[in-house]
Amino acid sequence: MRRPIFRSTEEDALRLFDVSPTFELASINRDGAPLLRTLHGVVVERRLAFHASPVGEKLDVVGREAVAQVSRTIATIPSYFTDPQRACPATTLYASAQAHGIVTVEEDPVMKARVLAALMKKLQPEGGYAPIDAESPDYRKAIAGIAVLSMPLDRVDGKAKLLQHKTPDTRRLVLEGLWSRGAEGDAEAIEEIRASSPGDPTPSFLEGPAGTTLAVALMPGEAEKAARLVADLYWNDDVPPPLIANAHRGSTAWVGARDESGDLVATARAISDRAKHAWIYDVAVAGPYRRRGVGDRVVRLLLEHPAVRGAKKIHLGTRDAMAFYERMGFVAKATIPRPYTSTEMVLLR
Repeated sequence: MRRPIFRSTEEDALRLFDVSPTFELASINRDGAPLLRTLHGVVVERRLAFHASPVGEKLDVVGREAVAQVSRTIATIPSYFTDPQRACPATTLYASAQAHGIVTVEEDPVMKARVLAALMKKLQPEGGYAPIDAESPDYRKAIAGIAVLSMPLDRVDGKAKLLQHKTPDTRRLVLEGLWSRGAEGDAEAIEEIRASSPGDPTPSFLEGPAGTTLAVALMPGEAEKAARLVADLYWNDDVPPPLIANAHRGSTAWVGARDESGDLVATARAISDRAKHAWIYDVAVAGPYRRRGVGDRVVRLLLEHPAVRGAKKIHLGTRDAMAFYERMGFVAKATIPRPYTSTEMVLLR
């Protein structure tokens, strides 16, 4: 029986093109032979653009129909997650997107500069180079001497294989298997599977106090919400909110709780080497959800996160929540004088 295809939204497909470091372009050359290349690309004005040598093979596709594709592996699922004997359930979860269009040459130097600037921002986000401008003497000659090609993203579709055709019980077994395995990316895969089947019951390891649901991998777009939750707390005095948000995005583990509307109401993060040490930071619960067990559940979830649970020593600093952490097994070890006086607490595994 043919399995159903689960299409992504156009927005998701466009986003995949936008964030992917490379894409594959398929077409035919001037002799009619198939041509397939892996390229660096960016999305500019709803066009997928890339650069090429002005005399290179890529120019063979100009004026021809082409197909561009990107894909991202989300997780590999071994058969024993759901069946202790049969090999058949083994699979790979992924997201992909395709676009069809006619490849054209960008002639406008300003547009070429925009494409090249976007490519550099993608390849080298930290900067370290002079801004690319069509009128800059540093780049005018280079922009004139390079070919920039593009194709419209008017015909875009995507596919996401996230076990949508399986039963809720099968998905639960996979979620539990991913949480137990704890390989890099498994926490993020858990959240993607849950998001693709929102009607499923919450797995037991993510059950939160009434009115909340837990998350083992918060989304980068929620970093600003987390920063607002912790910005006024004493340990973030004089720390700008954008820096706090970036710290959340860069954490090894970042968990939280959302209310019934999906709004973030609790957050906790950690930096870990996955073996010897982990440090917990920025534990916070929104006012209406305090003293309801949300903080306790979120911190315990963080302690069981794959990036944290293998650490031999888990550290944190606090000046007013010693009893809260002692209930989890933390022991006060030393006084930390800076940047604020606090107590270092350590949990030994």
